[in-house]
Amino acid sequence: MTEFKYKLLKKSGKARRGEITTAHGTIQTPVFMPVGTVGSVKALKPTTVDALGADIILGNTYHLHLRPGDEVVKEMGGLHKFMNWPKPILTDSGGYQVFSLTDIRKMDEDGVEFSSHIDGKKIRINPEISTQIQNNLDATITMAFDECTAYPCTEADARKSMELSMRWAKRCREAFEKRPGYAQFGIMQGSMYPHLRAESMKKLEELDFEGYAIGGLAIGEPNEVLHEMVPVCADLMPEHKPRYLMGVGYPSDLIKAVREGVDMFDCVLPTRNARNGQLFTSEGVVNIKRKEFELDKSPLDPNCSCDTCTNYSKGYLRHLFKANEILYSMLASEHNIAFYINLMKTLRQAIEDDKFEEVADELLKKVR
Repeated sequence: MTEFKYKLLKKSGKARRGEITTAHGTIQTPVFMPVGTVGSVKALKPTTVDALGADIILGNTYHLHLRPGDEVVKEMGGLHKFMNWPKPILTDSGGYQVFSLTDIRKMDEDGVEFSSHIDGKKIRINPEISTQIQNNLDATITMAFDECTAYPCTEADARKSMELSMRWAKRCREAFEKRPGYAQFGIMQGSMYPHLRAESMKKLEELDFEGYAIGGLAIGEPNEVLHEMVPVCADLMPEHKPRYLMGVGYPSDLIKAVREGVDMFDCVLPTRNARNGQLFTSEGVVNIKRKEFELDKSPLDPNCSCDTCTNYSKGYLRHLFKANEILYSMLASEHNIAFYINLMKTLRQAIEDDKFEEVADELLKKVR
């Protein structure tokens, strides 16, 4: 039987090169997880995402609970079989989605009641229900249900929110069904107050989760505040378990966080921004809607070997975007996901070669 475990293979400064063994395969870290919110990485077939080199994708508890229903997914054999993705899946607990529904939710000690954004039906999620939904989905990595603390907030509000999340974390841990090769991660909260972050991490370690996440960042705070808090949080986390920064971010954000010892990332940016015309390349950001690309016969990124860059010109991509063609979203999303996955490969190699700082500095001159 495969046990879930993290192995630290090499360090270059604080940057970590590791490997996570799971019931559904091995994850090379640092890793970027494409977001497949409703059981689909938007505009891409799972086989395409696999071919691009993704080791793990993310699904969402809130959205899959509402549609098609986690019981439906369970009857269909779990999310891996349902969407034809045999590799690891991490499911976001729904805490962030509930946080974003401020106007249509009621929160108490037990959990949260809210109105479905689909049909207005009243739904309740609490630590036990969230954990059960993720179990029904057959998530390789289950996330604890937490309250995502708003920004900005007072220290008193941050403490109250963090302590509620820690009580919920204990209930999630008790509800989690331990199975070989599966894991549950706790989520650190505490807003922008380092001493609250430290208290949160201490409480989570006492519950002995298989991994830990940094929550409550990338929710509207200035970018410099994000980058001040990442090292504060990462330094509090144990060395022998995975460290996950939730919902981040631009390529430059990932590079800076890997520099501080973070292992795992997810973000909708590569696919969402692709659909809106923003493409990430080794030579900087390309806004494909611009007229300058109308007669451009060159590939999107001369240093990328994805299908989009191998077979199509910037001029053609611009035409598809302007014509609102579905094919544009497919080609653009494929490239941006390829860019993110290749960026992480480059960072892993740099750590192995103990050249992380110089490689990171060069990359940061070009990427957003």
